[in-house]
Amino acid sequence: MRRAVIFDLDGTLIDSAPDIHAAANMVLQGEGLPRISPDQARGFVGRGARVFVERMEHAVMGGNEPARTAHLHARFLYFYERAHEHTKIYPHVPEMLAELRAKGLALGLCTNKPMRPTLAVLAHLGWDGVFDVVIGGDSLDVAKPDPAPLLAVVTGLGLTLPDIVYIGDSETDAETAERAGARFGLYTQGYRKTPVEQMYHHFRFDDYRQMSGQLFQPS
Repeated sequence: MRRAVIFDLDGTLIDSAPDIHAAANMVLQGEGLPRISPDQARGFVGRGARVFVERMEHAVMGGNEPARTAHLHARFLYFYERAHEHTKIYPHVPEMLAELRAKGLALGLCTNKPMRPTLAVLAHLGWDGVFDVVIGGDSLDVAKPDPAPLLAVVTGLGLTLPDIVYIGDSETDAETAERAGARFGLYTQGYRKTPVEQMYHHFRFDDYRQMSGQLFQPS
């Protein structure tokens, strides 16, 4: 039986918040606007670049104006695609991915990060070709927590929901999995703000060396 593990990216496999913070402040500095803090940037992550920018704009301006939001979004995407200097892979992730491959599992990626920044950071990390199917935040007309992106990865892998496990770190990922009816593993060291006990999940872990043994075990 062919099976797969599908991952979120930011906050799950990589800690990209420092670079997202830097990109945001490059935009704000260029516009003569107040900067945001690292904690603010981390808190704004999860619903895609557009929502990040809306949250950033609201924090510094006290509201959103459509034309200004569109301008800030375009500027943010420019810097976001090039922001890799401070991004770190979480401990033991490379070994974990290699182990899954060695076991014959397919790998998918389902992220709300737009595709161009996604592909850019994968190339920067040397992860070209690691994932069999990649769906970004702008690949479809909807993004997570709508289940459609996750289901698109499942379909692209030629599998069905009972054949996959989805791994993520956030409330958005948990809601996506719940709405899809997918088995969900929660990485607890990412960007979530809600207590673990209040989040949908079938298993949880704080170290990737703990993950593989739980993937397809009964909950």
